[in-house]
Amino acid sequence: MKTYRHHDDYLNKALKDPKEAAIYMNAAVEENDPALILAVLAQIVRAHGISRTAKKVSLSRAGVYKTLSKKGNPELRTFMGILNASGLQMSFKPTHTHHG
Repeated sequence: MKTYRHHDDYLNKALKDPKEAAIYMNAAVEENDPALILAVLAQIVRAHGISRTAKKVSLSRAGVYKTLSKKGNPELRTFMGILNASGLQMSFKPTHTHHG
């Protein structure tokens, strides 16, 4: 009988790779939904380990959970710190519409 890898196991392994995490995060950003962005960031953080991330951004584990919760609203500094701890950085591109 063929064994199948659980989706969460696959996703956690994939999101440890910064390239894969960046692709996943960019897809969430394109949806322009802050709740989805936080949910994806939370998945990336879980893949890298909550404790490890908390230590890197000088937050408690509870602080990381609260920041990335559905009602979370991280400060920009915290958001960028969590990205950095996950091997990611923000970048910008113009929207498809031209204002001028």
